Formats: sequence, structure tokens, C-alpha cells
Amino acid sequence: MRIIINGQEKDIKDGITIDKLLRELSLEGKVMAAAVNMNIVKQDIWDQYILKENDKLELLDFVGGG
Repeated sequence: MRIIINGQEKDIKDGITIDKLLRELSLEGKVMAAAVNMNIVKQDIWDQYILKENDKLELLDFVGGG
């Protein structure tokens, strides 16, 4: 199935969770927040949240600076 991750189209497996997708993309531990279709998904349910066709996933990391 096709979703959009941070503005780029990507083909992923059907029925994949946010948590599993992050592992497949080698991003576990690097992403601090996720939003699907402009709705924040709490990190404690990433292992249960199943992505759907045409979802728009935004993965965010917080960077300190000044």
C-alpha cells in the first residue's frame, strides 16, 4: 500500500503499525512524535496504530538549538 511519509510517497506492507514501520526504516529511538493525517498519535500506542492506504505520516524529532 502507499502512504506519504514526511512528504514523500512510500510503498509499505498492508497492516503495518507505526512502531513496526519505524523499525523497518531504522528510525526507532530517533522519532519523538508522529502525526497521521495531522492528528498526533501518542507514542504509547504506536505498536497498535495500523496505518492505512493514503495516510499522511509526519515523523518528528526535536532538536535543541539557540
